[in-house]
Parts: sequence; C-alpha cells; structure tokens
Amino acid sequence: MLSKTEFAEIFPAFRSGSESLISEMLSSARFQTFPKDMLIYSEGDSCSAIAFILSGEIRVYKTGVSGREITLYEITRGDTCILNASCILSNMSYPANAVSVQEGEMLLFPAADFRRFIEKYEEVRDFVFTLLTKRLTSVMTLVEEVAFGRMDERLLDYLKEKAIEGRLDTTHQNIANDLGTSREVISRLLKDFERKGLVTLSRNFIRLDRT
Repeated sequence: MLSKTEFAEIFPAFRSGSESLISEMLSSARFQTFPKDMLIYSEGDSCSAIAFILSGEIRVYKTGVSGREITLYEITRGDTCILNASCILSNMSYPANAVSVQEGEMLLFPAADFRRFIEKYEEVRDFVFTLLTKRLTSVMTLVEEVAFGRMDERLLDYLKEKAIEGRLDTTHQNIANDLGTSREVISRLLKDFERKGLVTLSRNFIRLDRT
C-alpha cells in the first residue's frame, strides 16, 4: 500500500493536509493496476468509485453518431477525472468514455467515501475545484479550436506538441480522434505537408522535417 509520504508526493494538493485526512483516504482506497487499452468507463456507466492516478495515462473522449471521436482531456500521474467526480457528486451516469493509453496504477475510492471526504475536508474540495477549473479551461480551448480553428494549423501545432526529437509514433486515426475529425482529412493534410517538405510519412510514424 502507498505510504502517506508517497501519496503527498504524487498529489501535492494534500501536502499541507492533516495526518488524519491522508490516513483516512488511504485506509479507504483500493490499489489497482490497469493494462494498456483497457476501457475504464463507457458513456452511460454509473460511477461506484473515483480513481486517483498513480502512473500511466487515461484518455477521456466523446464519440459522435458517425463514430468519430474527440479527445476531451488526458489523465496522468497526480490527476483524477473531473467527469468521474461530477458523476459521483451529482448521482448521474458517466457522460463520456475513458480508456487507458498506457498501463499504470491507481487508487480507487468508493463513491460514498469520496462524498464524505468532500464534505469533511477543505483540501479535497480545493483539489476538486482546482481540477474543475483546469479542465473547463482546456475544454473551452478545445471548443474554440474545433469551432474556429483551421484544421491544417491545428494539425501542425499538434505535431509540434506531440513529437519527441522530431518524431511522432502514432496513426492517422489516432490523430483524427484527438483532433475531432476524420482519418481521411488527416491523411489528406499530412500528404499535403509531405509534398511541402514539412514531414516524412512512414507506417505508424511521422518525422517532422521542417516546421
């Protein structure tokens, strides 16, 4: 089981919390590992617990009637899912999908205990409200980009952000999912970028040549 020191290191919002808070949270938590590509939540699921992520990465996304996907945000070490929290606090079903992008570990807190922590401890309320503000800002930016941004500019910005040492290991479909468009649109734009000498395309990876 995680120590109090390790918990506070991963979740800095609780570093100034009382010993009783961290002890109570850890005694309530259930440790769980998850593999890559595990479906954590489907849209419409009930939320019996909330996950605090210790390692790995989880992608939260919406799927349209056409089957197209758009990524809302990613959850990584030191995070929890604000939609998961909202689901528990409002007694509503989960409004999106969540799948693991990388294998990892998490602490699961039962819904009833999480509601009790929210009522009892200011630190837990602050943690949730800070995360809510962060997620709302990122989703508003996403809405603005989808509604008003040019897809070629968004794609180029995406490649610059995600590439490591000028290389991005992914598929055209994954990029389309993240940007909320179709694979055909992404493939067409990437081909255009290649013709302009901006990128080199190979199977499942993209090299940035000039940006």
